[in-house]
Amino acid sequence: MADNEQMIDQAAAADQAPAQPMFAIEKLYVRDMSLEVPAGAEVFLQQQAPEVGVQFKTGFNQLGPDAFEGILQVTVTAKAEDKVYFLIEVQQAGIFRVSGIPEEALHPFLASAIPNVLFPYAREAVSDASTRAGFPPVVLQPVNFDAMAQQQSTEAASNEVNEVEAPATVQ
Repeated sequence: MADNEQMIDQAAAADQAPAQPMFAIEKLYVRDMSLEVPAGAEVFLQQQAPEVGVQFKTGFNQLGPDAFEGILQVTVTAKAEDKVYFLIEVQQAGIFRVSGIPEEALHPFLASAIPNVLFPYAREAVSDASTRAGFPPVVLQPVNFDAMAQQQSTEAASNEVNEVEAPATVQ
C-alpha cells in the first residue's frame, strides 16, 4: 500500500514539474534562391577582382502552438566599380518544434538557435550557386548569431527581423 501511495506522489510531482525544454528540427528547405549575372559574359573578361558584400536577415513566424518557421536570408553581391559581377540571394528555411521554454525567453532563443541551424545549409547553397555561375566559390565566414540576437533584443524587442553585414571570401 505504501508503494502505491509513493507511486501516486511521484506521478503527481511529475505532472507539476515544468516541462523539459525541447527544440527539434522538423524540416529544412530552400524557400527561395536566385542568381543573377547582370553584365553577362562581360564580367569574365574583367581583370579586376570584385569586392564581395554579404548581408544576413533572420526571422521567424509561428505556425502553430509549438511550431515555427525560421528563415535565414543571405544576400551576396560581388561588384567592381559600377559593374555587378553577380548577385546571389538564398532564403534557407526550416520548420522547428519548440516547447518547454518560458514565453519571455522564447524570442531570444529562436533568434539565436534558428539561424545557427540554418547557416551551414545557406553557406553551402551560396558557394554552390557561385561556382555554377562560373565564379570561384564564395565562402561565408562564421557569424555569431548569438551576439546578433542579443543586439536585436536590446535594440528593439518587438522587431522579429534582424539584418547584419558580414565578411566572405572568394577563393
